[in-house]
Amino acid sequence: MTTLDEIGQEKQRISERLARLNVERTRLGEQLNELETAERVLTRFGGKAVTTERQRRGRPARTAPAADGEQKARGGQQAPTMSMTDAILKAVRARSDGVTANEVLDYLSREFGMTVRPNHLGIALQRHRRAGRLENRDQRWYLPPSTQGEQSGQSA
Repeated sequence: MTTLDEIGQEKQRISERLARLNVERTRLGEQLNELETAERVLTRFGGKAVTTERQRRGRPARTAPAADGEQKARGGQQAPTMSMTDAILKAVRARSDGVTANEVLDYLSREFGMTVRPNHLGIALQRHRRAGRLENRDQRWYLPPSTQGEQSGQSA
């Protein structure tokens, strides 16, 4: 009977330790999610955060299946490697015969994997127009004549 009691006590200790470890894993997972969110915010708003690829390589792999589900639920969208401002100019520069806003959306999605809302694109295009970087004629966007010569004369 004493052996069964010892086994029961050991099972109880292991169960309690496992419960404490699960609580600790959950807490650490929440901290990790908060840090990833802060990193995305800093990256998006111009902060000089360390590149995410370098950090992810150094991080140990997640072994819990719940952690993978959490990442999928959050959307898993990565920060773009190029700003939307630069990407829009590159999209207009790619077509010398002008480009529509829908073609810019397609280009951003295809070339950079960016998902841009149409109203955000419209605001960005108008910002470029007011700054003199783009012109709008007949619902098509063009580089101004002064910048087209400069752009085509440069070598990459």
